[in-house]
Amino acid sequence: MDQIAAAPTHDLSFLGLFLQADPIVKGVMILLVLASVGCWTIMLDKLLRFMAIRRQARAFETAARAGGKLDPQMPGTSGRIVAAGYEAWRDQDPSETRAERRERIERAMRAALSVDLRQLQVGLAFLATTGSAAPFIGLFGTVWGIMNSFSAIATSQDTSLSVVAPGIAEALFATAIGLVAAIPAVIAYNKLTTDLGRLQQSFAAGITALGDRLARDRKPHIRSEAAE
Repeated sequence: MDQIAAAPTHDLSFLGLFLQADPIVKGVMILLVLASVGCWTIMLDKLLRFMAIRRQARAFETAARAGGKLDPQMPGTSGRIVAAGYEAWRDQDPSETRAERRERIERAMRAALSVDLRQLQVGLAFLATTGSAAPFIGLFGTVWGIMNSFSAIATSQDTSLSVVAPGIAEALFATAIGLVAAIPAVIAYNKLTTDLGRLQQSFAAGITALGDRLARDRKPHIRSEAAE
């Protein structure tokens, strides 16, 4: 009685697909996983930072519009903006008009704001790059895995599913990892960019209100030992 050779079994779990993958496909998977981890690290860090600065922006805009006192010693972006405005107010030129003085004060506060906004932008380029490049990197792994499948068919002269399935599974797994890395990165980039624009608008509204007050008042509505 002839013995029937058992078809080789392949582990189609995620770990099995990774371990059995071609070195090139395996490198693509590792690169995409590292990119995904980096994106999630940036997203969580920005989420915490934006929550804190959003509260500062609301408080700063409310106080500036309502005519409340603002302390340049307060921590965070608001304090640096107020400190920059106060320093510009102290450097008064008797020959300048109120409009010129207001523009100079607002320009100093906007410069202080831009420094903090640039810090918040760090990491956004990585999210944008990952969101745009990860699907194509995954596609490269897909094409390479399919090439391996055709090579296996040519070598074994067998088109059965047991010969084709492992390479196809590895290829599709690389595509899936690329999408898993890209989709959250794109969503986070769009969300953070929108939030950054809103924060800038909120601070800009407060800067306009505060700049007008500092330009027309001989003594600014700022609480500090130097101002009293």
